Amino acid sequence: MSRCYKQITLADRRRLHQLVAAKVPVNEMARQLGRHRSTIYREIKRNTFHDRELPEYDGYYSTVAHDIARDRRCRLRKLRRHPALRTQIINQLEARWSPEQIAGRLLSDGLSRIRVCKETIYRFIYSKEEYELGLYQYLAEARRKRRPMHSRKPRDGAFPASQRISQRPDFIRDRSRFGHWEGDLLIFERPLGHANVTTLVERKSRYTVLIKNPSRHSGPIMDKIIRAFSPLPAFARQSFTFDRGTEFAGFRALEDGIGARSWFCDPSAPWQKGTVENTNKRIRRYLPGTTDLAAVSQRDLLQLTRHLNDQPRKCLGYMTPAEAFMAHLQDGA
Repeated sequence: MSRCYKQITLADRRRLHQLVAAKVPVNEMARQLGRHRSTIYREIKRNTFHDRELPEYDGYYSTVAHDIARDRRCRLRKLRRHPALRTQIINQLEARWSPEQIAGRLLSDGLSRIRVCKETIYRFIYSKEEYELGLYQYLAEARRKRRPMHSRKPRDGAFPASQRISQRPDFIRDRSRFGHWEGDLLIFERPLGHANVTTLVERKSRYTVLIKNPSRHSGPIMDKIIRAFSPLPAFARQSFTFDRGTEFAGFRALEDGIGARSWFCDPSAPWQKGTVENTNKRIRRYLPGTTDLAAVSQRDLLQLTRHLNDQPRKCLGYMTPAEAFMAHLQDGA
């Protein structure tokens, strides 16, 4: 695959249409098109044609899919070119309608010739031209904290192209291989301080490790990961996949300290490390964002880790992560 992402072209969509019609597996489609399978899943899901009156004509058609994708990219400009629709959305936001409610109502009423999804409305609210209107103040509290799109600074400098997730060897992409971890950072409400928790999950066994940190400085975070994983054999800590947070910028210390390679998801693509994202949802049941970590010790996190690792999981044939992890350690010993 290329080191930089390229939009799917009409020629790609024509080839994909043939593969879909032939009912080729998605993994094979991705291989033939030189794309990640998640890109193929997303392309088919988002750009499949649906006819309400004649559902037998539903399907993925190359030229129609190309038009749908092009319309999606131009949607924000279209929204600005239709003052009546723009005014309607602003009025509904001021009436405390959520973007989900606005988009859903427009779709159910069928009054608008332009299909507007909730994310288009969020982009409209936080766009450079409209941000001064202060429409974000009408959103739910959690959504008000989103920064405007134009203020987000790229972090590519800290993460070279050679470490991108698309460059991972095939054996690491294979989720049936043991010893490959995904990592993330759980952060909490800012008034409670800078303390956070590093979440690390082994992909095959779902075994979880939690580490408390006083700050988001990368050096200390990497040092704690090295100390936690040093007792494991090398085959049980082969690689780590992170997002592009600055707290993981010191990733080279992992290779120097424990010989583990690091890989990084594409920007705004958390599904590429879905195992740890799913685990974070489980952890949030016990450590919501309002938790004051000053009252939580590393021993408390260890008890929570044991609790999570001792729960049977359907994806493991109802084994616990601890049992699966120990079984793999014994098999590789």
